[in-house]
Amino acid sequence: MFAILLSKEMDPFYQNISSFPTVIFTFILAICVLYWLVAVLGIVDIDLLEIDGVDADFDTGSELSGPNALAGVMLKFGLNGVPVTIIVSFLSLFGWMISYYCVHFLSPFIPQGLFYIVFGILVLIVAFLIAMIITAMIVKLLRPFFQKVEQQTIKRVLGQTAVVRTSKVNNSFGEADFNDGGAGLIFKVRSIGDETFKKGDKVVLLEYLEEKNVYRVISEQDFNA
Repeated sequence: MFAILLSKEMDPFYQNISSFPTVIFTFILAICVLYWLVAVLGIVDIDLLEIDGVDADFDTGSELSGPNALAGVMLKFGLNGVPVTIIVSFLSLFGWMISYYCVHFLSPFIPQGLFYIVFGILVLIVAFLIAMIITAMIVKLLRPFFQKVEQQTIKRVLGQTAVVRTSKVNNSFGEADFNDGGAGLIFKVRSIGDETFKKGDKVVLLEYLEEKNVYRVISEQDFNA
């Protein structure tokens, strides 16, 4: 197998995947493949990448900037309802395939220089848009499955204890680790009122706020009392 990969017959393939714009998708796809290999070992969680991970809750009535703007674009194209890692993986895979074959079949007819740069930019845009459309169709098929799993998870974890993993948890910021017997789960959590928790504190997942995708929590002592 290694002999085939190192043979001269593979040179055109390596040239295509390392040329603009395919190299952009090649890089992202390589990161996705590495991520899934690590995820199989249980080192990272499937929700490692999350648009709201920096505590920017999407609100259609708020100014769209940073994570909110990206969340708005994803919602507009139907790229929601499944883990972001899966969406990025499909986008990079389809974008890579479309870009690769465009470069493979069309680049010999494009003169080098400015024309090739313009050609590369157009291929990048077209490949990304088509990849988004295809990914959106796949996400639509997968969404019911993940919604069912999410509902089961919510029912299972409510009333359970988690451990604060961020420097603090208040009514607008914070995350907590939940030991599910496997690799563990990371939830966005919010305190009630002005109460603040620090890293390492034990909190109880009391309520799930679907519109914000966060859990309301109280201290373990208050819950037991």
